[in-house]
Amino acid sequence: MLIAAVDVGSARARAGLFTPDGRLVARASRGFATHPSPGGQAGFVFAEIWNAVAEALAEARRMAGASPADIGALAFDATCSLVVDAAGFGPDVIAWHDHRAVAEAARMSALDHPVVTRAGGRVSPEMQTPKLMWLNAHRPEIIAAGTPIRDLCDHLAHRATGAGVRSLCAAAAKWPYLPGQGWARDLLGLLGLGGLELPGRVLPAGTAIGPLSAQGAAELGLDRNCVVAVGLIDAFAGALGAAPDMPALIAGTSNCVMASGVPAAPALWGPYPGAILPDEDVTEGGQSATGATLEQVRRLYPGPETHETILARIAARPEPEPGLHVLPDLKGNRAPFADPQMRGVIHGLATGADGLDALYWRTAVGVALGTRQVIGHMGLAPARIAMAGGQARSALLRQLYADVTGAEIHWQPEDAVLRGTAIAAAAPHLGGIRAARARFGREVQVTHPVPAARERRIRDWRIFLRMQEHRAEIIEMSGG
Repeated sequence: MLIAAVDVGSARARAGLFTPDGRLVARASRGFATHPSPGGQAGFVFAEIWNAVAEALAEARRMAGASPADIGALAFDATCSLVVDAAGFGPDVIAWHDHRAVAEAARMSALDHPVVTRAGGRVSPEMQTPKLMWLNAHRPEIIAAGTPIRDLCDHLAHRATGAGVRSLCAAAAKWPYLPGQGWARDLLGLLGLGGLELPGRVLPAGTAIGPLSAQGAAELGLDRNCVVAVGLIDAFAGALGAAPDMPALIAGTSNCVMASGVPAAPALWGPYPGAILPDEDVTEGGQSATGATLEQVRRLYPGPETHETILARIAARPEPEPGLHVLPDLKGNRAPFADPQMRGVIHGLATGADGLDALYWRTAVGVALGTRQVIGHMGLAPARIAMAGGQARSALLRQLYADVTGAEIHWQPEDAVLRGTAIAAAAPHLGGIRAARARFGREVQVTHPVPAARERRIRDWRIFLRMQEHRAEIIEMSGG
């Protein structure tokens, strides 16, 4: 039997096939489009996502030489995007980074409620409840009709099985749901959402939902005997698949630091009991659109460039432009400021042949410094950090994070996000999610901080903090 994991990110669907002992045998991906619109809105089309999932699974099967009957288990992880399954509403997936609900998030943040407290006291417009409030204000017929509205990971499982199960991971972290208590109906009433229908059982990650439906099996090219398990939000899947017993940094489109044992605090999301493992809580401290910011810089290059070629060129030269400094908050700041309106700053921008490489590298330095700030805001001082996500594939970036944080960076060369989702898929067959995690464990590569870089990174850190002070002063002077 092979175990299938599907990860749906911000631009691509990736599929991986694993053996029951955790060996990755094939991995494939397919892209899908983002549909932006004015007012901070962005969306996806679910049909395009689903086609990308099916094509990635088919390609992974071809690479592994596997038949449909060989795939016995499947789970999905995804960004915390919101699927609105209503005729005439398009794009029908509100992207996780959509900021249409800034005013609604502020209104919700003013309430004294445990859901707000677990959102760090200032609810992000990237969470689902403000988006539901926006729908109720702008498209009330959708709410009134009882339209199915789900987290993306849940809708993928629903399309595959026909079942209406919801992931505890998604419900606890992004919806008005309190583990052990259920849906916060009192809060929904205060927000004008008292009539919102939220059908479906809320189940922990790694719980069997059931076999593929006839439609799901046909669309995915798999056998109906394949059992689908409850999945997770993508960052949580990365934390599950990364090296255990240490905080995890999921550095992809955004950066998320995931750790257990962190109490509720301003600008932190959590703690969320049972969101990944039973009887264990998890708290997230995040930075919005970090990898996406590097991607924006990449697109400035006049010729075809990849992140790999840019980083290889930077690694082969002395560090570029130490006088260039970047605050990378192009899509707001989650922690420590919890300000979705905050914007980035560039100081010392220069022209020249190497100017874009310098901007790229110093943006990466700014992102890493922001991660250090998040870790400190969480009250952590880890000696080891498990790193996953697209940025982790670069040895240069792993070294940067080690030097900036002062911690060893532990990285599994085999994809930790897909591995975490495969652990959830395998859990019903291997005696539970903890047993599956132990079976799927792999050796890591360790990157140690370089003492010679310490003075340079301490200087960068001091400048980073001073630039934040200057930004706040300028905003105040501007009347913002």
